[in-house]
Amino acid sequence: MKLQDELPVDNRLVTVWRIGAGLGGVFLIVFGCLGLADHPGFLSTHGSDVAGLSTNGALSILSIVAGAVLVVGAVIGGNFASNLNMAVGVLFVLSGFYGLTVLGRPDANILNFRMANVLFAFVFGVVLTTFGMYGRVSSHLPHDNPYWRERAGHEEPLPNGPKTFVRILRPGPPNPVGH
Repeated sequence: MKLQDELPVDNRLVTVWRIGAGLGGVFLIVFGCLGLADHPGFLSTHGSDVAGLSTNGALSILSIVAGAVLVVGAVIGGNFASNLNMAVGVLFVLSGFYGLTVLGRPDANILNFRMANVLFAFVFGVVLTTFGMYGRVSSHLPHDNPYWRERAGHEEPLPNGPKTFVRILRPGPPNPVGH
């Protein structure tokens, strides 16, 4: 049996994953559409600024596609939205590293990245990944969480050995007196 089968349909985690994917997707679609409205060159390195971020035709189209994928993930919901949030978030962090490597090199900067774009990619990627991991990754998950139940079913119980087991870890007299 897969973990997806055990998740309740009305689980409150699904709402968080959907909100993260939906808001991120809508923002990217709006950013891409505003970037295309200015008619920038497809691989231009001197495109216009939209919401403080530089853009060109390629980055605008890429943003619309990534936003549409996130919106589809929000519509589907469930574990798919969570996994998609994490995957797209990691891709955004990687794109931030790409932006760092091409800053100041117009021949390689085909997406017209500036420092604001790099910072946005890092922050947006971490926020989106956090939305995807919400309720799945923690050492203090509540016991009604399906991910906690899945992990608890596979954990081996801690050893309950004799008192000498503790004594081996802490050698010495049990109750020192006097000195």
